[in-house]
Amino acid sequence: MKKLAAILVLLGVALLVISSFQRRDSKSASGENARASLTVYCAAGLKKPVEAVAKQYLAEQGVEVQLQFGGTGTLLSQIRVAKQGDLFIAADDKSLADAKQFDAIHEVLPLVQQHPVIAVAVGNPKKIHSLDDLLRDDVRVALANPEAASIGKVVKAVLAEKWGPLAKKAAVMKPTVTEITADLSLGAVDASVVWNSTVPQFKGVEAVEVPELTAKKENASAAVLTATKQPTAALKFARYLTAPEKGAKIFAQLGFIPAGGDKWAEKPEMILFSGGVNRPAIEKLLKEFAEREGADVTTVFNGCGVLCASMKSMLDANNPKFPDAYYACDLCFVPPVAEHFPDSVLITETDIGIIVQKGNPKNIKTLADLAQPGLKVGLCNAMQSTLGYMTKGMLKSSGLLDSVMTNVVVQVPTADFLVNQMRAGALDAAIVYRVNAAPQSGHIDYLTIDHQGAKAIQPFAVRRNSPNHRLAERLLAHLKANRAEFEEAGFIWRGDEAAIKSKDIQVPDWLKD
Repeated sequence: MKKLAAILVLLGVALLVISSFQRRDSKSASGENARASLTVYCAAGLKKPVEAVAKQYLAEQGVEVQLQFGGTGTLLSQIRVAKQGDLFIAADDKSLADAKQFDAIHEVLPLVQQHPVIAVAVGNPKKIHSLDDLLRDDVRVALANPEAASIGKVVKAVLAEKWGPLAKKAAVMKPTVTEITADLSLGAVDASVVWNSTVPQFKGVEAVEVPELTAKKENASAAVLTATKQPTAALKFARYLTAPEKGAKIFAQLGFIPAGGDKWAEKPEMILFSGGVNRPAIEKLLKEFAEREGADVTTVFNGCGVLCASMKSMLDANNPKFPDAYYACDLCFVPPVAEHFPDSVLITETDIGIIVQKGNPKNIKTLADLAQPGLKVGLCNAMQSTLGYMTKGMLKSSGLLDSVMTNVVVQVPTADFLVNQMRAGALDAAIVYRVNAAPQSGHIDYLTIDHQGAKAIQPFAVRRNSPNHRLAERLLAHLKANRAEFEEAGFIWRGDEAAIKSKDIQVPDWLKD
């Protein structure tokens, strides 16, 4: 009996252990299921396409998308209170600006472009052709509440002083664009002011284009919520929503105008060409960006002369090795490839100066002093790098090129090589960027150069026809959002300035042969 009792006790313990593992596995499985779902707040006017995309995404990716619909303004209020969820799909740009102001969103991916129209019954029986016609006594109008719905807020802004009389006359005012369009479709009203993309979703309705409304273009966009605990998964679904062969295809089939997303890839692969001077500031940021996006970012650091030559040797920008973005050391190396990179966004600037051994034993003070007999001088190669090209321009315009070149013992593609050789004692002087010298200030001295060209400005440009155009734009936004990293590396910030057209960049006279 004792043996039987012992066996029963052991069996009981075994059952408890098995039960414990089963509960643990169940919890683990439920945790995995929780991770495999997304919560999306979506403007009501985008319900049909987003539901269809979410269904397709579940079938293809095994990820459930839980959707909450409402007016954009109402949803934003819910997001601010709940402080949870993954994506916010808003119907207009101003709502996204408000969400940013409240620190409720991070990345923004445009989905579709839309504008307000007057919706009427098919055939326009009331002969409504203008905004003033909506004020007629024989016209019953439905409007969206501007406090709740984007369309209401946008129309109120467009109408300005005309909004008050129209709102007072309205037969109904409801919280979503779909509700007022449904009223029109059922014949409860004669007209409503809705998005052009809403009209094709309802039977018996057509659009009347009015210049004042047509001119008000807005983007409906998907924005990653600050509160999300799974930003990579949220970004993946947002990319799927915008991809031409995935979500954008469904939007187009339902009468929407896609805003233009990147080609679909579960893990995008992006190429960045960058001048070597930018490396200290962006290496960490690039890693953070790639991890958050779930993307591979291949960065080629080199002298800009080498980078431009490499691009030109590919002949065709559709070459898979052609960069999606180009981050130059200075504006002067944008014109050679301006046709591929139409807009340049200035990020930073840095001085160009002379580095010497600590204590400046050769008593070097100016560019002219680099011509002293017996000096060992290091420069960047003028054909390979921006710094070398600008150095040659400064020396030539100062009448010093030939005399200084007699002392040059090494020419390299990037300045970090010169700093290393200076540390090793192989050089007496070299010309580098201030940001190259700053980390070694305990070992070398940096001298300023009195020349108008002793300054380099670093522009970032996205390739015109890149299949990762939107991804590259988000990388740019990520860089601009981290000003402190650049200033810590020694750069002067220029990232708040407006973009410039690459074709308009003029190489200064002192740099021209």
